[in-house]
Amino acid sequence: MTVHDLPRLSLIVPCCNEAEVLSTTHARLLSVLESTGKTWEILYIDDGSHDRTWVLIGSFAAPDPRIRGLRLSRNFGHQRAVSAGLDAARGQVVVIIDADLQDPPELIPAMLDRWRQGADVVYGQRRTRAGETGFKIATARLFYRFLDRLSDVRIPLDTGDFRLMDRTVVEAVKAMPERDRFLRGMVAWAGFAQEALPYDRDSRAAGVTKYPLSRMIAFAADALFSFSVIPLRFATWMGFATSGLAALLIVYALAMRVVVNHWVEGWTLLIIAVSFFGGVQLICLGIIGEYLGRTYHEAKRRPLYVVRADTAQPSPSPRSER
Repeated sequence: MTVHDLPRLSLIVPCCNEAEVLSTTHARLLSVLESTGKTWEILYIDDGSHDRTWVLIGSFAAPDPRIRGLRLSRNFGHQRAVSAGLDAARGQVVVIIDADLQDPPELIPAMLDRWRQGADVVYGQRRTRAGETGFKIATARLFYRFLDRLSDVRIPLDTGDFRLMDRTVVEAVKAMPERDRFLRGMVAWAGFAQEALPYDRDSRAAGVTKYPLSRMIAFAADALFSFSVIPLRFATWMGFATSGLAALLIVYALAMRVVVNHWVEGWTLLIIAVSFFGGVQLICLGIIGEYLGRTYHEAKRRPLYVVRADTAQPSPSPRSER
């Protein structure tokens, strides 16, 4: 295939159990892509679905070579599924969008306009978030602002992975080898000319969220420990603070002995002091352990994902024929 045969626009759609909405999503994507006037491809990444998601992807890809599906061998997580799409995308410009239609595909032409005007990255910035609980909205806003204060890299507020990237940015992100991935932070770290496209986020067209509270907490931890060393500095500050407090208590005890000839007594004070210092030590060890665990995962150098099936490749033989 020559460079002239490559699509100008690649659309990456990570999916996990999205059979309820995928046909609607596909129809809207086709309508938008045809209106762009560019050659295009759609990459559906099935991240270990257990419903009919892969069957639907196959039905989309069978009659149209511009549509390709990758089926991962298990659920590797949203960030790695998107990474699989970035590795497979061939377009000069790449757009990432989730399958749940919370991010409207109709914004893609506006992103392309910003790209033609010189932007290397155009990221969707959420003004409102329909269909989400007040708790999730409040914690998301707090997380982005907290991360922005702690991170060494400025990460845009209220953004997800819905974005357009020029090929130069895609290659820069692909060159980053980390396993605990926070793609919106990695794109911000890469630099280039980046612009926000404000929009109102819709509620899910169907299905349920794939990011319950436990996953959101794990995702927030990946973001924090991947883009900030402030927690390690916090452990150092806590060490100095508790050491200083212990020194003050020693001075107080000696002063009480010298001045009034009285030793400080009391099991309550002793238990409080031991519990406090023990808690601080465990917190600091936990912070160090988070960084050490991530270093351990990096050192193993396992692949980010494993592809089980690819609609662009011949299917393997049935087991009975092996």
